[in-house]
Amino acid sequence: MLIQQDIAHSFQSPIVRTLLAVIALALLYVFWKEVRKIPAKLFTLMATAFVDMVGLLMIIPLLPFYVKELGGPGIDVLGMHVGIGSITGFIIASFTFAQLLSAPLWGRLSDRVGRRPVLLIALGAAGIAYLIFGFAHSLLVLFLSRLVQGAGGGTVGVIQAYVADSTDPKDRARALGWLSATTNLGVALGPVLGSFAVAIGTHDLMPGPGTWVPGRAMPGVLAASLCLLNIIFAARYLSESRDPSHHHQEGEIRLTPRQAIWRVLSHSSEPASRLILIYAISIGAFQGSLSVLAFFLNARFQVTDHTIGYFFMYTGSISVFARVLLLGRAVDRLGEANLSRLGVILLASGVLGMPLSKNLVMLAFAVALIPLGTAFTFPCVTALLSRVVDPRNRGLYMGMQQTYGGLARIIAPLFFGWAFDSIGVSAPYFFSSAIIFATISLGYGLDHYARPPVTVAATAGAEKADG
Repeated sequence: MLIQQDIAHSFQSPIVRTLLAVIALALLYVFWKEVRKIPAKLFTLMATAFVDMVGLLMIIPLLPFYVKELGGPGIDVLGMHVGIGSITGFIIASFTFAQLLSAPLWGRLSDRVGRRPVLLIALGAAGIAYLIFGFAHSLLVLFLSRLVQGAGGGTVGVIQAYVADSTDPKDRARALGWLSATTNLGVALGPVLGSFAVAIGTHDLMPGPGTWVPGRAMPGVLAASLCLLNIIFAARYLSESRDPSHHHQEGEIRLTPRQAIWRVLSHSSEPASRLILIYAISIGAFQGSLSVLAFFLNARFQVTDHTIGYFFMYTGSISVFARVLLLGRAVDRLGEANLSRLGVILLASGVLGMPLSKNLVMLAFAVALIPLGTAFTFPCVTALLSRVVDPRNRGLYMGMQQTYGGLARIIAPLFFGWAFDSIGVSAPYFFSSAIIFATISLGYGLDHYARPPVTVAATAGAEKADG
């Protein structure tokens, strides 16, 4: 309670508020200068991804309340009572399940017909899912809305393939950092708009003598409306990124999504397989440990539901600015392979530092390493993956990366929840740090994929200098 009061009191200080405002303005100025460097084609994609994420995050925070309203104390299935918590977890997991199944299919389809039509179809599916969510009057319909939304949400790999198609290899990690920073902003804004939609849903929105009080349908309606505007915007301004020359030759053997998924395990020594495993293992170990984060912070630092928001505000701010301001410069200096290894070390160190912290100052330092680690690791790994695979299969492999990452994010919380309950409150973070650090061994030998190609002119110049 004392820590909670200290945090709240600190933010009430005029000096602290003034200092934070000055820092925020300085960062926003630098942020704006960096944003102006974004190519027009990528800016259009980022705007599309941003609005899509806003709509998604309008819905997610409200989902447990809708489940509770429709499910009451729970339901009886085959003579067994299923509580509202289990029902909520099942419905939330259904989104991830549909997403990881659909990701390789969307990726393969985008390799065949192009990125733009696939993204437009997926946005249409999301809009339908939002309407189903808003007007759902049973748990079954709510579950259906999450399946449709998850199936349409399996296009993260397609978006990443679009970025890879549209940028030079040396700029891909920077561009992917811009993209993830944009979606992080959508994550911050979406819940606010969702709460706003709930509030206006209680008012009569029909002009004239008629009445229309949308109630809890309003967030779904508003999210679907944003999705429709996003479709119109993307159809008008989003151009196709796939190179028409990257088409499959007649008679060429093409992997199906199922064969490609199995190949990652059966040919685990291949560069593409290793990069996918680095991504999946690291993101699963990191995000899986977040499932018990609130319990850990409460037990060790007395953080409550009133103060945990400061934690996410702190890490989220570092994450956005690290991806926009630091990532590109770091890639230019170190290259994707070296920077991804540094990112793994920073991420593992930050996660390890959490249970080792004795006070809030130590915790703040340790936690600051985590968004730096994620900013340096995941965009670089994805950029390297785009280099090692054939451009004709880029969408498929980007989708597989999301499938393996999604599977890891399902399995990891179960393990870390067990470790928290059975071993101790700090155990998940010791395990997570060790698992993340172990992925460094998968990255050995990938350095030459991050080196810029040597041109004939450069080679001739070097020979002349040596002579």
